[in-house]
Amino acid sequence: MTELFFGGLRASGFEFSDPLFLLLALLAPLVFVRANRLPATVTYSSLALVETDRRSLRSRLVWLPAALLALATIALAISLAGPRTGDAVSEVHHEGIAIAMVVDRSTSMEARDFVRGDTSTSRLDVVKKIFRDFVNGGGAFGVGRPDDLIGLVVFARYADGLCPLTLDHGNLVAILDQIETPVGDPSEDGTAVGEGLALAVERLRRQETASKIVILLTDGVNNAGEIEPLQAAELAAQHGIKVYTVGAGYTGYAPYPVRRSNGRISLQRVAVEIDEIMLQQIAQRSGGRYFHATNEEGLREVIEEIGRLERSEVSEIRYLEYEYHFAPFAGLALGAVGLATLLAVTWLRRLPA
Repeated sequence: MTELFFGGLRASGFEFSDPLFLLLALLAPLVFVRANRLPATVTYSSLALVETDRRSLRSRLVWLPAALLALATIALAISLAGPRTGDAVSEVHHEGIAIAMVVDRSTSMEARDFVRGDTSTSRLDVVKKIFRDFVNGGGAFGVGRPDDLIGLVVFARYADGLCPLTLDHGNLVAILDQIETPVGDPSEDGTAVGEGLALAVERLRRQETASKIVILLTDGVNNAGEIEPLQAAELAAQHGIKVYTVGAGYTGYAPYPVRRSNGRISLQRVAVEIDEIMLQQIAQRSGGRYFHATNEEGLREVIEEIGRLERSEVSEIRYLEYEYHFAPFAGLALGAVGLATLLAVTWLRRLPA
């Protein structure tokens, strides 16, 4: 009933900016009762000195000051709630989807086969930069994804949900920038693709958006975790979640930073492998697509293409200009208190019982 009432007000253009203050109106009955119990304002040494006609107009209106104070309480509550009407109305359409970014942070992501300008950089650094642009916008990414719920899952030997689905993209990007590979810690290294995808599906399945997708990026082969990647893909398909898989880097050999005994770091070619068949099957089973990117420009084009996916539309009525109406209610509250006080000390003075 309450929602129906306020929904009707909003539909008519009338609403409250702070409706919780309306709860103060519930104090009106208490104010009335307590005001009626106030002690007498006129004291006599003997009641015999006073002749009172219990049926007079004055005696029958003795409750009026208390009623005025209760009215003032209600008017004050309405005033504090900020009654307002919207003068300029526009209907704004937002398009948004729920996106879980799943990023491989295993040590192989330190491979330096992605070139930026004249220098080579790690796969992980390039991924973080492109995902940052994907979220915040810039260049071909336009304004970014301000209306999308975006979350972040990373995986090496274990999967970690670093950021839940959120519209707070500033916090999301700050967390994204802090991702590091477990260099020097073999117990944390590995590639648990299945667990990373399963965790993302668990995050997405509760969302009610029309479209839910996973962008899964890895440069390796699943070799850790208890959940098989294709099992996680089946789970995604059951919940209507599309998985777009991205294989990052070359297969064969890639330059990898190695610390020498003298403390200096040099690049050494190491064998690398991407399980493209697995990534293709994940995408196929969930209704997504598989992409392969071997450099920064290619990865950027891949993410741009994924960014042109279907979107869900949400309508919102926005009042661009408001006219506030708290002054009349504030005036009513002040006037009621003033009149109640005046009556209580003059014409409706209470005599001792």
